[in-house]
Amino acid sequence: MRRIRIIPVLGIEGGQLVKTVDFKNPNYIGDPLNAIKIFNDKEVDELTIVDIRASKNKAEPNYRLIGEMAGECFMPLAYGGGINQADQARRLFDLGVEKVIIGSAFYTNPDIVSQLAVRYGAQSIVVCLDVDKGLLGKWKVKSVSGTRKQEQNPEALAIRAANAGAGEIVLHAIHKEGAMSGYDLPLIQLVSAAVGVPVVALGGARGIPDFLDAIQAGASAVAASSTFIYNRNNVRSILINYPTQKQLSEELFNKI
Repeated sequence: MRRIRIIPVLGIEGGQLVKTVDFKNPNYIGDPLNAIKIFNDKEVDELTIVDIRASKNKAEPNYRLIGEMAGECFMPLAYGGGINQADQARRLFDLGVEKVIIGSAFYTNPDIVSQLAVRYGAQSIVVCLDVDKGLLGKWKVKSVSGTRKQEQNPEALAIRAANAGAGEIVLHAIHKEGAMSGYDLPLIQLVSAAVGVPVVALGGARGIPDFLDAIQAGASAVAASSTFIYNRNNVRSILINYPTQKQLSEELFNKI
């Protein structure tokens, strides 16, 4: 039996827990601290918190809120959003964050990944690639909350991130975000084959069968948002949920 990480991703804006679809129309969910308490009880492997507008608004991380969230977390916490300087990452680590996620700064401050990897270790540095799919089916990497296109393709940027010292890559399919239609498996296959560091699939998960598909496509871990915060029978109904360890063992780990 192979155990993999199943990672809930919580988006925050203005200190509140929100959920977007395709990076648009944030829907208010509730208090992030309450969600963290529930995930503690459900024995979650790891938790990711992302400030969805920090980079676009050129805002620093909300250190007060992050400190409160880190203090509440019983599991490893990764944080992304508004990180563009090494000193900001230092403050986050001092607050108890175990991993920092670099997004837009990977393109505007190319040295930040290698600087942080040398100082804190590659295992603490994650690069997130936000990938969209155009009308012609071509993947494009975007930054600044999906508003700015990057010239290089996903696999080239994944290689660049790994070579810079990133210990992990979050592969976020924007066109799948919030759709609950399954992961972009060809994209996962492409990027996972290109790098030797773990790739975390994000965007589109409906449940455990999709987790299995992503792992079989090459992902080392899976992440999801909507499937953990919405009632599957009615996506307008909020329900913080996570599979039981028994479910994960029987329906996922034993099949890998």
